Amino acid sequence: MDHMLSSIKSFHELPDTTRMQYYSRDTSHGVAYYTNFDLYKCKEANWRDSLKVHLGPTPPEPEYVPEVCKEALAEWGGEVVKVGEELMGKLCEELGVERERSKKMSFFDTRYMSGHYYPYCPQPELTVGLKWHTDPVVLTVLLLNEVVGLQVKHGEDWIDVEPIPGGLIVNIGDILQMISNDEYKNVEHRVLANPSREPRVSIPVFFTSSMTKNLYGPLPELAFSEKPAAIVNSLSQILWKNTTRRNCMTSL
Repeated sequence: MDHMLSSIKSFHELPDTTRMQYYSRDTSHGVAYYTNFDLYKCKEANWRDSLKVHLGPTPPEPEYVPEVCKEALAEWGGEVVKVGEELMGKLCEELGVERERSKKMSFFDTRYMSGHYYPYCPQPELTVGLKWHTDPVVLTVLLLNEVVGLQVKHGEDWIDVEPIPGGLIVNIGDILQMISNDEYKNVEHRVLANPSREPRVSIPVFFTSSMTKNLYGPLPELAFSEKPAAIVNSLSQILWKNTTRRNCMTSL
């Protein structure tokens, strides 16, 4: 875990001329490096840089993966799959669904990682590190360093999430809320601009589906007359709704 954090930090602190070789929003090779993926669509820019890597089922083309984090990506990519599968198995069991069922579901076949770097911001009150949102995926496993900044919404309040050394944060995504028939709830979260001289490093791995036009709804055994299916949507609709909600926000 420390190796993964330090390698992402090292990449973002490479000389500008070196990092610019990787700068692209094109994800066709499995790797992209950018400041704001939706820079030309959103009203505000996020105060961060991101290295996005597709982990599976098709791995990234090796020559496009930065050498400074190639080894750590291979290690963490394998370990985080085990974490995700174990979490999903336990979440299924809590719903009364067989653990093995989660491995047969098509909505868990795609994984991608974002290595975020939040540098020092001299006027953090004027911007954000990341606008509020929910994750339009099944599950997110988040690794982060000791610098604070992540907040989750509880009622009408934004609550700081204190990093725990050696710990991971798990977010329930929009798809898991649907398939659990609202038994599990997604979480609204955001990241404040970083007022610290020490950069904040955040590495979420997203577990989701590659089939964006499929309809996703509650598992049959979780929808019954007393609690009918709450939501049925396609992943592309989820993505659109999530983006639209964020773009309509004019302030925090």
